[in-house]
Amino acid sequence: MLITHARLADGRDVDVRIDGESIAAVEPAGSLSADGDERELDADGRLLLPGAIDAHVHFREPGYSHKETWETGSKSAAAGGVTTVVDQPNTSPPTVDGDAFDEKVELAKKSLVDYGISGGVTESWDPDSLFERPLFALGEVFLADSTGDMGIDADLFSDAVARAADAGVTVSVHAEDAELFDESARDRDAGGDGRDADAGLWSAFRTAGAEAAAVERALEVGAESAASIHIAHTSTPEGVDAASEAGATCEVTPHHLLLSRENLDELGTYGRMNPPLRSEERREAIYERVADGTVDIVATDHAPHTREEKETDLWNAPSGVPGVETMLPLLLNEAREGRLTYERVRDLTAANPACIFDLPQKGRVDAGRDADLVLVDTGKSRAIRGDDLHGNCEWTPFEDFAGVFPDVTLRRGDVVYDPAGETGAISGVFGDADGANVRT
Repeated sequence: MLITHARLADGRDVDVRIDGESIAAVEPAGSLSADGDERELDADGRLLLPGAIDAHVHFREPGYSHKETWETGSKSAAAGGVTTVVDQPNTSPPTVDGDAFDEKVELAKKSLVDYGISGGVTESWDPDSLFERPLFALGEVFLADSTGDMGIDADLFSDAVARAADAGVTVSVHAEDAELFDESARDRDAGGDGRDADAGLWSAFRTAGAEAAAVERALEVGAESAASIHIAHTSTPEGVDAASEAGATCEVTPHHLLLSRENLDELGTYGRMNPPLRSEERREAIYERVADGTVDIVATDHAPHTREEKETDLWNAPSGVPGVETMLPLLLNEAREGRLTYERVRDLTAANPACIFDLPQKGRVDAGRDADLVLVDTGKSRAIRGDDLHGNCEWTPFEDFAGVFPDVTLRRGDVVYDPAGETGAISGVFGDADGANVRT
């Protein structure tokens, strides 16, 4: 394929030639012409981005396929311009030994997009067999329970970080200190059963201080073993600053970037996640750090649950929200409105995660890299609707937010999403490319 007259995030107008799975050439617009059977797509000045890398998803297989599957999750990813995902270990069985890893890889072969598989840590984990596999990372390592009840104690965390350091594997940390949760929040539930509780009590329960303390502890343990530490879904400016000052990396989710406790009256239990939404003041401080480069990446913590599961009382509703399909569209709309630059969106979603997690073939529109590409018309946005999304749960915390969605998504040169059919490559919206493990 030859893509002509595309605009890159840095403002250059280019032609891009694709040969097989790779980008063969990137030249000034108008300098390349189609050869032989080469299909030509005139971008007509639309923005061409490297495919996004979502370094934090929960595609729920095995064990919870009613929430999401590799097929539905990867369709949602492709429709949102995400061409690589990294799945986390809290499935059933959890990905804590070689056999569980192999089982997940077999399921992941249904993916339309590329994927990485992270191993996890529990009391019964088998690091010897786990580290024999091509792990993407050790993570999400939980310092407090969330979905899957995989929280571990301080001694096991230290041992796991040391083992990962020896194996040269990055440790992605869910940083919350359960000992600093505010149990008095439950006492402020007037009914006592969570049915009529203010949704903000979940944020009051899992305190900002609990995250900040856990980030500090994770960084200390990482330093002791010279481990590579990545702080997942950082929800506080204190956590971001601590990671930055220690030379570690961190991610922020779209929901912590764009939502706060002020949205909980409308969201109710649909807005329960771990870590929880914070104050509007903290959200604004997080946004500043995303915009100025202090935050390394945006990743979704895509954690779908069904409406039936969410529509229960506050204390028993599962934590998590979907997000893989809306991350890039939301950030592109922020850039469209002038609050971020398109270069910053590229770095947050593609260039930086490729660098941090050692994916040299991904993250940039450069010759020799994988042809993971997203073509978008930045002049067009549309309202996000849960019913229009392609995941299993069919809802979103960003209902009615504006998003700039892809016109075409390519993964290693294959068209995996093409709603208008303008490439002539497929019949229908989605392609049939098989995703590949980026660590094999």
